[in-house]
Amino acid sequence: MMNKRRKPFKIFISAIAIAGLLISCKETKIKSAKSTANTAMPTIQISDNGHYFQTDDGKPFFWLGDTGWLTFKKLDRASIKKYFEDRKEKGYNVIQIMTLHSLEVANFYGDSALVAKDLSKPLVKEGHNFEDKNAYDYWDHIDYALDIARENGLYLAMVPIWGSAIKSGEVSLAQAKIYANFLGERFKDKDNIIWLNGGDTHGDENTEIWNAIGEILKAKNLKRLITFHPFGRTQSSDNFHAKNWLDFNMFQSGHRRYDQETEGKAYAQDNYKYVREDFNLKPTKPTIDGEPSYEGIPQGLHDTLQPLWQAKDLRRYGYWSVFAGAAGFTYGHSAVMQMYSPEETKGAYGNTKLWTDAINDPGGKQMRFIKELLLKYPYFERIPDETLIANQGEKYDYLAAMRGKEYALIYTYTGRTIAVHMNKIKGDISEASWYNPRNGKTTPIGVFKNKGVLEFKALGKIEDGNDWVLQLISKQ
Repeated sequence: MMNKRRKPFKIFISAIAIAGLLISCKETKIKSAKSTANTAMPTIQISDNGHYFQTDDGKPFFWLGDTGWLTFKKLDRASIKKYFEDRKEKGYNVIQIMTLHSLEVANFYGDSALVAKDLSKPLVKEGHNFEDKNAYDYWDHIDYALDIARENGLYLAMVPIWGSAIKSGEVSLAQAKIYANFLGERFKDKDNIIWLNGGDTHGDENTEIWNAIGEILKAKNLKRLITFHPFGRTQSSDNFHAKNWLDFNMFQSGHRRYDQETEGKAYAQDNYKYVREDFNLKPTKPTIDGEPSYEGIPQGLHDTLQPLWQAKDLRRYGYWSVFAGAAGFTYGHSAVMQMYSPEETKGAYGNTKLWTDAINDPGGKQMRFIKELLLKYPYFERIPDETLIANQGEKYDYLAAMRGKEYALIYTYTGRTIAVHMNKIKGDISEASWYNPRNGKTTPIGVFKNKGVLEFKALGKIEDGNDWVLQLISKQ
């Protein structure tokens, strides 16, 4: 009898033990999740030479950005999580987003950002509970996005207010100052924010407002980097390079072909020329192409009958700008930048592809190979050096070249022969190989003397998009 009574008692004790173990495991997971969420993101700083970024522990930070401009406006929480997880997996570390697309903007849940479209009156509800519609607002949604980005090691480069809203004349200087102070206070403890002042706008228009926003945001937290996202084919350095609030430069090379260029500096597709200008300015500051042609958008932007920009074009923009001395590169896709979803009947610029499909387009997958290539070599010593090239060309035949103390990298977009002044490379001999920007694989060529001019013929036939990087590594 005693044994019979003890058996269910033991089972009962076992059930309690198991339940306790499950609770303990659950608590451990919660603590672990909180611990992960509370782990500080590295602070991004300017490198000692002024040209590049590094983290606060001195490691290189290669800016690999994506334009998810309408994330806050159009994505729900589950979609934000899906998008950020995808971009982390594909090697991105920065997402460029509009905090406010317009003065009347509301998010996926119908929460308006402002009271009566007044920039000085952010609409803030009491509490932060997502389950309670009366305690979750537009700004809570941004907090959520920042936290999910943090979990995925992503920095959000946030445009405070898109330039068109300022250009329209609907915002006064006083309103802009109040709003900038709100942003600075609201997000001062978020360590994965970078500020992109401006937003597809001319720096010589409404300059007083842009300076005020920049100065206030910088004063609120000196550790948050700030730049200015300018209009197509212009540079932040045109108007703000000497401003103390501007930590690094950004330019928008835009979406036009050579034969479509009608304004600006007429650099058109030669985005390396913007980098070249910024690289030589004093004081020295990093620079980035923050908006080149988007994959899947019409060439020239507005005529939907034009051919679409492709992955090969984005690779070209990436390698051209980075080899010219840029601190990174921002990719973009027509469907992703506007977060085109099934509920929409018409996409901007003729887009019909869903963003959930577009995140897997080839260009978006191939951008990581730029970052991976650069991080293989001593990062901070890299400098642009076209004197390596003995047969420089123009337009698509242009050869982008850079080097460090014991290596040189030369990019050809068309796969044409590269003639190299070998005496520019340190040491007696160099080991040569081809790096494939489409898949990140390396093909050895051989070992060569560092004398005279040598020609290297890329693999495959000469054509647009048969791009390769010649790697030359000095062997003492």
